[in-house]
Amino acid sequence: MIWEMNQCLSIGATQHIDLLKARLGRELHLAEGDYIRVNLKEKPAGNITFLSCDFNGTLRGGRQSNDELLFRHFVADIISDIILNHWEKAIVAEIVRENYYYFNDEEKKIISQYSSNYINGEKMLHGQMDRLDRKSFIIRRLVEFLRQNDSIVIDGFIRFRLKEYINDLKEAVDQAVDDFLMEREYREFIQLLKYFVEIQDPKVELVNVLVNAQGAYKLYDEKHNAISSEFLEGYILDVIDNEINYEDLLISALITIAPNKIVFHGTSPNKPDNTLETIKHVFTGRVLECSGCKLCQNQQQ
Repeated sequence: MIWEMNQCLSIGATQHIDLLKARLGRELHLAEGDYIRVNLKEKPAGNITFLSCDFNGTLRGGRQSNDELLFRHFVADIISDIILNHWEKAIVAEIVRENYYYFNDEEKKIISQYSSNYINGEKMLHGQMDRLDRKSFIIRRLVEFLRQNDSIVIDGFIRFRLKEYINDLKEAVDQAVDDFLMEREYREFIQLLKYFVEIQDPKVELVNVLVNAQGAYKLYDEKHNAISSEFLEGYILDVIDNEINYEDLLISALITIAPNKIVFHGTSPNKPDNTLETIKHVFTGRVLECSGCKLCQNQQQ
């Protein structure tokens, strides 16, 4: 059976119109056959530009309604890609601008980048849609809309028909802001600790820090003698007989001693990487890691 079909979809947008036109033109042209012709016409209307997508010709076999739905699904797939690959970044920037206006431009850029880490799956939030889920969701909503409408404005469709998608992006931005604030507080904390180290004279030249299998610490000087608690100025750390079990106390002890050099010993799987990184930032250029000296060997025994 032969069906004569004449379909026209009007697609409007305030941005990425050239990209949308090129993508529709290229992929719809590939879909043309001996019996199908596709024609695109561009018409501006205020700040919105409309693309009139005429799809007409003779279809052989099948049912006309199925072919019409296939055509609209094809267009929906193209629009969904444009939204994900190009609109999404602008949506995130708008969310940051509207909800976190009090950050400066550089901070907003950092937050937007952190947001993209969650959105693109480098980090994941509980219950967050991944990219494939978002694409599937957007296509479903587009197909539902295009089944009943011959005209769509993408900007309005995103705002009013993709609220779950927008909320997903908002959650990513909110988490990105939390990450940014935590990192800023950490940097300020590090600067304060560095200041404490710089204003005092070293009480010993070198401190050896031993980490055992349980992640606890002992401190020794350059001659491998246990460091006396008298250097710790009031901290309840008897490192001759006892191990330091708290990472924050280790940092406090090292800052109080303010050595010119710190060497970490031991290969424990419980080795506190975060604490080690903090100490490296506070004692810039003074921290080394060892895994093969006498102290390391004794620690493994």
